[in-house]
Amino acid sequence: MCGIVGYIGKRDVAPLLLEGLQRLEYRGYDSAGLVITSPKAAGQLRMVKAKGRVRDLEAKVPKRFAGTTGIAHTRWATHGAPSDENSHPHLDAEGKVAVVHNGIIDNADDLRAKLTADGVVFASETDTEVVVHLIARAQAETLEEKVREALRHIEGTYGLAVMHADFSDRIVVARNGSPVVLGIGEKEMFVASDVAALVSHTRQIVTLDDGEMATLKADDFRTYTTEGSTTSATPTTVEWEAESYDMGGHDTYMHKEISEQADAVDRVLRGRIDDRFSTVHLGGLNLDAREARGVRRIKILGCGTSYHAGLIGAGLIESLARIPADAEPASEFRYRNPVVDPDTLYIAVSQSGETYDVLAAVQELKRKGARVLGVVNVVGSAIAREADGGVYVHAGPEVCVVSTKCFTNTVVAFALLALHLGRIRDLSVSDGKRIIEGLRKLPEQITEILKSEEHIKEVAEAYAGAQSMMFIGRVRGYPVALEASLKLKEISYIHAEAYPASELKHGPLALIEPALPTVAIVPDDDLLEKNRAALEEIKARSGRILAVAHREQEKADHTIVVPKNENELDPILMGIPLQLLAYHTALAMGRDIDKPRNLAKSVTVE
Repeated sequence: MCGIVGYIGKRDVAPLLLEGLQRLEYRGYDSAGLVITSPKAAGQLRMVKAKGRVRDLEAKVPKRFAGTTGIAHTRWATHGAPSDENSHPHLDAEGKVAVVHNGIIDNADDLRAKLTADGVVFASETDTEVVVHLIARAQAETLEEKVREALRHIEGTYGLAVMHADFSDRIVVARNGSPVVLGIGEKEMFVASDVAALVSHTRQIVTLDDGEMATLKADDFRTYTTEGSTTSATPTTVEWEAESYDMGGHDTYMHKEISEQADAVDRVLRGRIDDRFSTVHLGGLNLDAREARGVRRIKILGCGTSYHAGLIGAGLIESLARIPADAEPASEFRYRNPVVDPDTLYIAVSQSGETYDVLAAVQELKRKGARVLGVVNVVGSAIAREADGGVYVHAGPEVCVVSTKCFTNTVVAFALLALHLGRIRDLSVSDGKRIIEGLRKLPEQITEILKSEEHIKEVAEAYAGAQSMMFIGRVRGYPVALEASLKLKEISYIHAEAYPASELKHGPLALIEPALPTVAIVPDDDLLEKNRAALEEIKARSGRILAVAHREQEKADHTIVVPKNENELDPILMGIPLQLLAYHTALAMGRDIDKPRNLAKSVTVE
């Protein structure tokens, strides 16, 4: 959510900032702005802001808008509606202090009331503007001390970048709960909320921790805590290149990322399979065999798509490792005062590794002494750093707001974890070999599914006029139905619900009519006849049916046939045609697929 870009060096800053904002458009936003200065214009800040897209901002930037230092922002509205006034950056009354901010200031209303009583006049409805005025009114002598003094009054989450007209040789940044990444260049420095804005200029980065600040100058940077203590920061190299964020000849990022899944799955498997012992190597777990055997229960925490991947992961762990496992939305777990059991292993799932609800749950669990593993995509992300160990899913950059390849790779990562734990415990060598053979088939089978895209497109167009859709599945198929329902909602805006197929006659059957199509997950397993009975119930009430199955289904109006793998791994494959179904439905309806309304890629606020 929201995006921050900043630069200090010798280059013309406005084009760099606009390019960086364009790289961050996928995160979701409703307005944008930038502010610049230079040593030659000390004491002067120049700002442009606009409601709408980055292209609208670019159109407002004057032709003569030179500077060598600047910060920029894409805003996803929380406090105050999208407008030019509420766009970031925000300035103080004298135009000396400029701030861009990701996150939410929880005590903004109290601070605003106090500042208003002191005579401050606010120009926006945002929580961020209180930070600007606190910095401007701070009595400290340096910009760093002014920012630090302001932060003492703030409660909430923030990723901040600050400029001051009287300190034009620096940018000061701070983090608490919202990502801040420094980019280290040659006599130039960058800052951003996401490496996507940096990789076309530098692959040397430093990721700030919560409670950490940094000062950027053109030829140097330093990091320190909000209390002033110096911290050590060693740059690391980003593994992804700028080309990874390009569209690669596809019309949308979503289509590109769906098409990349065979290669992505190959990456998550590469170097991890151990044929000798029919298991896998997961060196980053930091969990030896004795500790693994001591685990009595596994709790998986995630949000949205990551939660659905966790549901499938819990089923895999129970099936292969015979450890009781369940998944829960991290956003709910945080607030119900959960019992933290020392024999329970907690697994936090997040594509970005920065999802606020998941990160907060991890921090609470760590505070209570729990062992936490992370299953994340972004190396060096906050959850990866906070966790005791974990598994990187190696899906590569995912730019589209809705997750596709990262969901698939996350489920494959859970299959690897389940196999690893199972072989430590009671899973036989023959079953281990069976699962490994199934995992190795996945890339080729994914490629086979993608070849049927034209058929899936025709099916999608047949259902694009629906006002609502039902998704059903049983046991392994139910999380697939949940994820498919979410995908359709996210990008087509068609109302969709997912239910266990076994629950149909306990209420949802009342909704069935010709105008409400049902998408049924029908794997060829021991529940095949039960699932077929559900199709009979729907057809008897004149419901239209789209089946995703391993063979044609007689009762279905349409069937998308998926290649068969091992029963445990079938959900991985059955989700992929449903991603294409959502994509082509949205395409037929003319939706902005990569930027669905009201949504953001990385949810770093509550």
